Amino acid sequence: MVSQAKRNFLFLQGPHGPFFDRLGKMLRSAGSDVWRVGFNAGDRAFWFSSKNYIAFTEPLEAWPERFVALVADHDITDIVLYGDTRPVHATAIARAKELGLTIHVFEEGYMRPYWVTYERTGSNGNSKLMDLSVEQMRDALSQSDLDVQEAPTHWGDMNQHILYGFLYHLLVMAGKRRSRGVRSHRSLPVAKEFYIYLKRFLLLPFVRLDRQISTFRIKRGGFPFHLVLMQLEHDSSFQMHSPFQDMSAFLELVIKGFADGAPKHHHLVFKAHPMESGRVPLRRLMKEIAEKYGVASRIHYVPGGKLARLLNHARTAVTVNSTAAQQVLWRGIPLKVFGQAVYNKPEFVSTQPLPEFFSRPARPDNRAYKDYRRFLLETSQMPGGFYSARGRRELLRQVVDMLLDNNDPYQAFTSGNAAPRQQLRLVND
Repeated sequence: MVSQAKRNFLFLQGPHGPFFDRLGKMLRSAGSDVWRVGFNAGDRAFWFSSKNYIAFTEPLEAWPERFVALVADHDITDIVLYGDTRPVHATAIARAKELGLTIHVFEEGYMRPYWVTYERTGSNGNSKLMDLSVEQMRDALSQSDLDVQEAPTHWGDMNQHILYGFLYHLLVMAGKRRSRGVRSHRSLPVAKEFYIYLKRFLLLPFVRLDRQISTFRIKRGGFPFHLVLMQLEHDSSFQMHSPFQDMSAFLELVIKGFADGAPKHHHLVFKAHPMESGRVPLRRLMKEIAEKYGVASRIHYVPGGKLARLLNHARTAVTVNSTAAQQVLWRGIPLKVFGQAVYNKPEFVSTQPLPEFFSRPARPDNRAYKDYRRFLLETSQMPGGFYSARGRRELLRQVVDMLLDNNDPYQAFTSGNAAPRQQLRLVND
């Protein structure tokens, strides 16, 4: 049920681009007051109202006290943020819980790229989904018989995502003197981040050609293969919700397990994350480890691209905790996971040791996964995207009412008070 009480929202850092600005405008039109805290020139550039923008340029150590003061000064009832593990957000969430504020967390879709995740309090390993069993989800689903539509064939925001990331880091680098007290949640300097985005943007045609050649060779090879879904080493899901310190440790574990257990005629394919920028020398690391275990001729690397082109032919899939694993389970392919993930349920994720998994993988419970998937699409997964204009339009049509609702998406659905869900339109408009 949408709350009628006056709400005052404090926005922190959001996805690259204008989504948070558009969301703030809609909340103001609904009668709420909205403020935005910016930590650098990139934050400022994509928030188009100066009168409700608050620049934070102090050292990060001053942020907890400043946050509490902002909440008091503006009578804040809600905070809105993208990703819950970066330092300024983790600190704000801890203080917000103490103050009894409502915490709205956006994240990339658990079933990306066609949905966006909206939750309360936390996401990924901090999501309320971590404590919900499949049986509890089934009980809630018994109140609904809605057929959830599939995603459109094209959503079209990867190029916009890269472009906004490039512009954001360019702006941060240009204005860093005004925010030099604030450290980025990334491990690299801003100038290095900018260079990486620029390099990736310029090399897109060459990466695409490399991907096409690599995919063609694998599909034409005629050999059975297992697929490894790579993630960005600096991504919060990898850093905060996995047992690995770096990507090389994950590569070592997987290649050794493959060498110990997989049939000799099977191959192992590593598919890079679509946003992989080359900051970690993945090809070189894979080659060195594969030579160490005597399987170099059976290891392949594909730089990004659409997962379906490889996944449709894979025997199994392995990942730390990539959201792309949802596509694996949707196809009924055996899956091995090493980190905390909202989909890491015993009904459909293998608990076998890795050599045994490569040798005789257990199949997932497809019925259990379909119930889980339907529960997510009825609750926290919003059709739309942050980066393309069309994606933002789809998302904003529904998510504003969800922010104003007294209940979080899971409470609203399990109590039977969830608003009707918007259905995806499968044609461009």
